[in-house]
Amino acid sequence: MTLQHGELADRILGGWTGRIAGNMLGKPVERGDHWTREHIDAYLRLTDALPLTDYLPPPPPGAAGFELRAEWPRCVRGGIDGSCRDDDVDWSVLGLHLLETRGFAFTTEQVGEEWLLRLPYLQTFTAERVAYRNLANGLRPPLTATYDNPYQEWIGALIRADVYGWTCPGDPRRAASLARRDAALSHTGNGVYGAMWAAAMIAAAFTAPDVRSVLEAGLERIPASSRLSRTVRGTIALYESGLGWSEALDELAERTAGLGWIHTVPNAAVLTAGLLYGEGDFTRTIALTVRGGLDTDSNGATAGSVAGVMCGAAAIPPQWSEPLRDRVSSAVFGYDGARIGELAERTLRLATLTE
Repeated sequence: MTLQHGELADRILGGWTGRIAGNMLGKPVERGDHWTREHIDAYLRLTDALPLTDYLPPPPPGAAGFELRAEWPRCVRGGIDGSCRDDDVDWSVLGLHLLETRGFAFTTEQVGEEWLLRLPYLQTFTAERVAYRNLANGLRPPLTATYDNPYQEWIGALIRADVYGWTCPGDPRRAASLARRDAALSHTGNGVYGAMWAAAMIAAAFTAPDVRSVLEAGLERIPASSRLSRTVRGTIALYESGLGWSEALDELAERTAGLGWIHTVPNAAVLTAGLLYGEGDFTRTIALTVRGGLDTDSNGATAGSVAGVMCGAAAIPPQWSEPLRDRVSSAVFGYDGARIGELAERTLRLATLTE
């Protein structure tokens, strides 16, 4: 890892800023069974917001069928004054706290302890809520991930992985190992692989020359025979064949049909397409990823993290960063109102530790 201290600091701040901005962009339309790719683009045409180059515009009066999530007034153009609270950001905050207090040798059991100490039960969802309940009932890993848990391969572990990439710049192997230890609390199979893939990509984004190299670094850390790996490679093949973004997503939707809109695999396809067709441009990357539908806020957050690390905070256009006011809303105990810059500085200290 050859980045100078100042550039590393800018890249880490870019990851935090990109994650929060991408999350905010996708949050108003987070409900993949209703906000399909076609429905999102219909909304953008209705509000004269194509091409998408800023946060979503507010809905026009009387726009039946285009009702946004209840939090939308704080997540659309003109209404943003600091970040909205969201689990996609809470997990990054909690992961930072975990590494600061438990160190890089943390155990899966210690991840669970921090959940119980720092995060309200009702701010967890799907596999995380099941694992939380299992922890409270006295179960220990790996049973916390498998007992009465139909969500083991959903996207929850993937959205917890960013901090492991940010703190392991240029070291995808180590980042994936940390993410696996975290993910095992609540997920199995492709759910765990998704976390390892995302963490490795973000670590690689600090030094990789292009998006394709970032994706390959992520794929190297997961089994080639897994459905996640095969889907990501299939997405790359469609891109390299010259197929357009929309047509590629049509094909990928057919290949992943039946898995549901919160499953890791179809969301990885949307995320991969956003990264590839975004071609290194921050705005285009998060816009295409969110327009791809499914778990829009989670995918937008991860795409923003990868793109933000690659370009650095200084290169993120101001329409994304300035409305955030350098402030995070968080349900993690003790962190509501934290400065984004301070979280990035603390991440940088971890990233530069010599062990």
